[in-house]
Amino acid sequence: LGGANLGGANLRGADLYGADLRGADLRGANLRGANLRGANLYGANLRGADLYGADLRGAWRWSDDAPIAGWVLRDGTLTREVRS
Repeated sequence: LGGANLGGANLRGADLYGADLRGADLRGANLRGANLRGANLYGANLRGADLYGADLRGAWRWSDDAPIAGWVLRDGTLTREVRS
């Protein structure tokens, strides 16, 4: 799915474990509860995507990719943000 135009797609609850979504356009996509664990999201456009409840553990991003609320980039992988 690398480079795919999935803008506005309804992917609610989709199992995208380990998917190659490099450079994919996911603007405004519904990814609520989707399994994106270990997915390659380098350069993917997630602007306006609904990621509520999505599992992004171990998903990969570039350090200059736009941040994803509630997640931090550590060594290229996304992990849940821990607030003290």
